[in-house]
Amino acid sequence: QVHLVESGGGLVQPGGSLRLSCTAFGSHLNIKVMGWYRQAPGNQRELVAQINWSGSTNYADSVKGRFTISRDNAKNTVTLQMNSLKPGDTAVYYCNAEFFAGANYWGQGTQVTVSS
Repeated sequence: QVHLVESGGGLVQPGGSLRLSCTAFGSHLNIKVMGWYRQAPGNQRELVAQINWSGSTNYADSVKGRFTISRDNAKNTVTLQMNSLKPGDTAVYYCNAEFFAGANYWGQGTQVTVSS
């Protein structure tokens, strides 16, 4: 059984910053890719950023230059530093972990609201 526990969401003004963290708990945590997705009301869930086991990253065009994803393989933790936040970044953010064996897990989601 694997659990992904997220933290760090909240309310921030436009131009502000937030830091999201996600830690995977369980046994045999051989994770290939960890990432963050988001879903705004009425929209489909979309990829924000992901990082593989070797540190290679991939970002949505809308967040390039503003968001930074990082990973600590020893702690099974992925972090998303979000700077220069815009109202359009408002969404529920979900952590995702894809295992080498093929399994895929999601966190429960954390709300990020960017508003003045």
